[in-house]
Amino acid sequence: MKIKSVGIKRFRSYENPIRVELEDLCVLVGPNDVGKSTVLEALDIFFNEGKGSVKIDKEDVNKKCVERDETDIEIDVEFSELPEKIVIDTTHETNLKNEYLLTSTGTLQIIKRYPNGGKERIFVKALHPTNPNCQDLLLKKNSELKKLLEEQKINCTDKTKNAELRKAIWAGQKDLQLQDLEVEVAKMDSKDIWERLKSYMPLFTLFQSDRKNADSDDEVQDPMRIAVKEILGDQAIQEKLTSVAETVKNRLNEVATSTLDKLKELNPAIASSLNPQLPDAGSLKWGDVFKSVTIKVDDDISINKKGSGVKRLVLFSFFRAEAERRRREANLPSVVYAIEEPETSQHPQHHRDLTDALIELSKNANTQVLMTTHSPEIVKRLEFKNLLLVSEIKSSVGLNKISNVVEHELPYPSLNEVNFVAFNEATSEYHNELYGFIEVQDWMSAYSLGRPTKLYVGLKKGPSNIDFTEYIRHQIHHPENHHNPRYEHDELVESIQAMREFINTKKLSVS
Repeated sequence: MKIKSVGIKRFRSYENPIRVELEDLCVLVGPNDVGKSTVLEALDIFFNEGKGSVKIDKEDVNKKCVERDETDIEIDVEFSELPEKIVIDTTHETNLKNEYLLTSTGTLQIIKRYPNGGKERIFVKALHPTNPNCQDLLLKKNSELKKLLEEQKINCTDKTKNAELRKAIWAGQKDLQLQDLEVEVAKMDSKDIWERLKSYMPLFTLFQSDRKNADSDDEVQDPMRIAVKEILGDQAIQEKLTSVAETVKNRLNEVATSTLDKLKELNPAIASSLNPQLPDAGSLKWGDVFKSVTIKVDDDISINKKGSGVKRLVLFSFFRAEAERRRREANLPSVVYAIEEPETSQHPQHHRDLTDALIELSKNANTQVLMTTHSPEIVKRLEFKNLLLVSEIKSSVGLNKISNVVEHELPYPSLNEVNFVAFNEATSEYHNELYGFIEVQDWMSAYSLGRPTKLYVGLKKGPSNIDFTEYIRHQIHHPENHHNPRYEHDELVESIQAMREFINTKKLSVS
């Protein structure tokens, strides 16, 4: 499965619903504290159910929603690239389409609601039958399905499999009365359905930027843990583990049976009241066996005791190795790597190398990479389609907005422009781009008309009064000329904004 989109509602700063479309590589950019990390943390809560990096509680409910007594946090994930066959009860194969668990567009949309930030309720939003003769079939037991079959005098060749019974009942209706419906799949009777669906979802790991330097620090352990998850997800290894579990279970059953036989000799009444409870192979948590997996350095010192830069280098190396491994190996499980600010505590060259590694990683099958960043260096190595701009705006739809960076909608289409919008990153490079664009369009005379001038002393031409934007342009191109006061950063920003406004006005007049 692949994440197609994520929806968030009433969670932290997201008062009103937002929906974010995700690609194989998505990078969220924007100022501090506008909700970039919130998107990744919402996904961690959804996938890892409080056992990952983030736990949900009542403090996560948006404060304005609390004032309106709207306290259900909602996180939903829409999936594409779905498995052709699934098993949702016993061992019988079926598919999501036959079970009416798909949206009208053929995707799987799972909604999790957390009343007041508490225990989740889980729904599948789907085009689902509402005909009273065949509704809620996924929640019914085998005996209930058979009863419906008899009442409606419908034939079914195999009454031992719930999927076949449901298929026969649905096929026996003249009109299923399909409607967009939220089918709850985590009730007591349908708990197995959710557990089975969950097994098909991608592995999700969030690597956060802010970590405590403690033994419990997972920043370096996380790469090893996700490696454990992937290894245990290998079908061949699963079969071996199941075989081991069944062997142990059979041996335990022999011990329990022989013990009860001996007990019957002493006290038959007590023996008859006892029933050995042995776990199924599928319920065993093999990942817990390897939960202490970590990396250590010389003298048996945990890597977590090293500095942030070293720890992030280990993480950086993990992603580089994963890019190569996932390109080399086939049939690997789907994985989503979510990384907050990979540039933290790293040299700018590492920013570039890490970005290149993550771009390569995202190109592999069954792999998605999500990031937040404050690094203009990272942004410049990306494509527009990989960027999501997170901004704070006051409007009827709330304070938060997440939008795709659409090249043709920018005043000047460049990644320097994205950095200016996202981080207020004003650079001489961006100033040059804007100035050059105005020149190419033959708009310079119109731009300079009526603008304030400043005295500039040229190396060859001597003093002259020129437009202030041109003054900055000359200083950028002739740093060897020391006859003029150097422009301030605020003046660079002012000149960039003036050119952006002029280009916007021109584009509007042309359109």
